[in-house]
Amino acid sequence: MNNSTQSDPLIVSNEPSLLFCPELLLPIPKKQAFQKVLEHHTGERQLIIIQDFPDPDALSSAWAYQLIAQQYNIESDIVYGGTLSHQENIALVKLTSLPIHRWPLEMAKTKDLSVYSGCVLIDNQGTTSQLMPLVKTANLPITVLIDHHSLQKDLHPEYADIRPQFKATATILTQYLQSGFLELDSNNSQHINCATALMHGLRSDTNQLRQATREDFLAAAYLSNYYDASLLDSVLRSSRSKRVMDVIERALSNRQVLDNVSISGVGYLRASDRDAIPQAADFLLTEENVHTAVVYGLVHDDFNELEIIVGSLRTNKITLDPDEFIKEAFGTDVTGKFFGGGRSQAGGFEIPLGFLSGFNENKDYAEIKWKVFDAQVKQKLLRLVNPN
Repeated sequence: MNNSTQSDPLIVSNEPSLLFCPELLLPIPKKQAFQKVLEHHTGERQLIIIQDFPDPDALSSAWAYQLIAQQYNIESDIVYGGTLSHQENIALVKLTSLPIHRWPLEMAKTKDLSVYSGCVLIDNQGTTSQLMPLVKTANLPITVLIDHHSLQKDLHPEYADIRPQFKATATILTQYLQSGFLELDSNNSQHINCATALMHGLRSDTNQLRQATREDFLAAAYLSNYYDASLLDSVLRSSRSKRVMDVIERALSNRQVLDNVSISGVGYLRASDRDAIPQAADFLLTEENVHTAVVYGLVHDDFNELEIIVGSLRTNKITLDPDEFIKEAFGTDVTGKFFGGGRSQAGGFEIPLGFLSGFNENKDYAEIKWKVFDAQVKQKLLRLVNPN
């Protein structure tokens, strides 16, 4: 008697020409726990919060959760407190009609949060959103937390799925789709657009699949049955603005390379241009003999009258952990909150200027302030790169 089928790890799904491994789907206990939470909150309204400056992974994953929640008669609003500044993110939202709402802090303060039964955190743990203090003040419980970043702090959500071994939250949400929480319809334009967004989020956080794991490829294979390739191509073809190119030029001019690490401060930027910083870090990483690039700048938010040092780290060195590197470099604030963190091969940090924050028309003063913070950030980074 042939028992080979009992030991074969591959099974055929209901999707055409798609093979997957059962262990790569959502584990049954987690699937049951998630379903129980959704059923418990049927008929309610939730607030989905993503980071202030959302990337494709956060945008697509939040949308996927929203569509899943709708299956349980749960209404939700996807909100962010900052700005969409990366040209691809703007194109993604516009071309897919992604249902997202910008809530600047002053506007958010006027919102009646009592209409929501709970808060949902997707692709973040509350540390990168200026809206979280309002959520806390309104005593809004955290119902669901799904993220692929390392644990930042214990939030005690009703349901949590944190998998730092995954390259993208979009991969995790795609597993929820594969596990039956939403059956995508290739004739449904909203489903097609969401699948396209998830494919973009997955590609973005895996460096165009060059750093993809088995789970990422499997998720991409599933999404390939539904996404719109021409729509994704339109998103990826969005041009860099002149301001982004100027920041990249500044990063090249100001870079300092030590022990294969490129560090560059790019000076003052408007909040609408802050996504130029990670793009500049990506560009510096392409230089010969550079395995890690860090780019940072002083970002001025006119709306909230705040200034913060914003930085991005990119690396292709397997032994360098961006999360540990950034946390060790910059430490925590007085409340114990880390100024930054990361995931595999990428990270970021934000350091408020506090009392020194604010625009000053005196150019000499502004230049002195930048020089001080530029030297301080560079010193903390170089201390880790080479203690001597």
